Amino acid sequence: MSREMTAAATETETRTDNRTDNGTKTATPTWPRTGAGTGITGAGRHGRRVVVAALLAPALLATAAPAANAREAARPGGVQHQLDVLVERDGAPGTLAYVNSRTYTAGTAQAGTGRPAVDADARFRLAGDTKAFTAAAVMGLVADGKVRLDSPARRYVPQLGENPVTVRELLKQRSGLPEYTGLIDWSGGPYTDEDHLALALAADQDFEPGADWGYSNTNYLVLGLLINNTSGENHRDHIERTVLGPLGLKDTYWPARGEPTPRGMSGPSGGLVSTQKDLNAFWAGLFEGRLLPGWAVRQMTNDTTDVGGRDVYPRGSRYGYGVASIPLSGLRGTVDAALCAGRKGVSQ
Repeated sequence: MSREMTAAATETETRTDNRTDNGTKTATPTWPRTGAGTGITGAGRHGRRVVVAALLAPALLATAAPAANAREAARPGGVQHQLDVLVERDGAPGTLAYVNSRTYTAGTAQAGTGRPAVDADARFRLAGDTKAFTAAAVMGLVADGKVRLDSPARRYVPQLGENPVTVRELLKQRSGLPEYTGLIDWSGGPYTDEDHLALALAADQDFEPGADWGYSNTNYLVLGLLINNTSGENHRDHIERTVLGPLGLKDTYWPARGEPTPRGMSGPSGGLVSTQKDLNAFWAGLFEGRLLPGWAVRQMTNDTTDVGGRDVYPRGSRYGYGVASIPLSGLRGTVDAALCAGRKGVSQ
């Protein structure tokens, strides 16, 4: 699977009950702990914002970064120390953390160039975090009565044919649709989202819808088509109007159509570009109820699947609607796993 790793962390607490439904458990957050795709991003208690990004893309827009505080850099386990470890031990080209309005960086903006790592205003590809924006837009359509979670998605996306997958299963990565990025002939193109979906539908299902969990960009590609067909506007325009605009995310945008992008880093599953401040503003706006009704936000974060030990998710992790909860104690292993994947050629 081709992915760029953008990891972000926040301290978290959750309470869970013992109810299960087809392998899922409801979790009630005492305060948000969230993430998307291969990333973990969020806003903490009393407005404390924490963002950590491990950047595996071959290049990133950058300007000169401020020097790290020497005392913080020397403290084992401190923010700067952890970023230095990601670069010096784990091989990340550049890392970024944003804590209480302060930016920490390590490494370079582009491997082999020596250019300073990104600063507080630099833009970077959100990768899997884009899925949370797409999920929020879909839940807006649900709140407006235009989409029903348990309806077959083919009602809104005829290209699915007879596939029985529901909208809920797409949001929760429980469709069984195979990863389309591994099926593309990258020497050809350009391809449309419909072309990508056709490739996935022609391949064998990973599992029957609802029977298991498996991270697949194809799920959110289909949700992008759902937005197109139910909103009357392209998913890019719809997400700009219903998510980016209301939250004032002026530094978050879709790359120009036709602009070269890393493999798999496009469309409603991974295409957005943003800044650390905008990303934190998104999480704050989502969890503070400025985008969706409270019940819709609770649906996104409470209707979850245990994904601990799968993909890059450590024990105790749960996946909801484009967001994941990951124990703070498990972040180290998550980043290690993602970096290991990066060294094997992910996002090349």
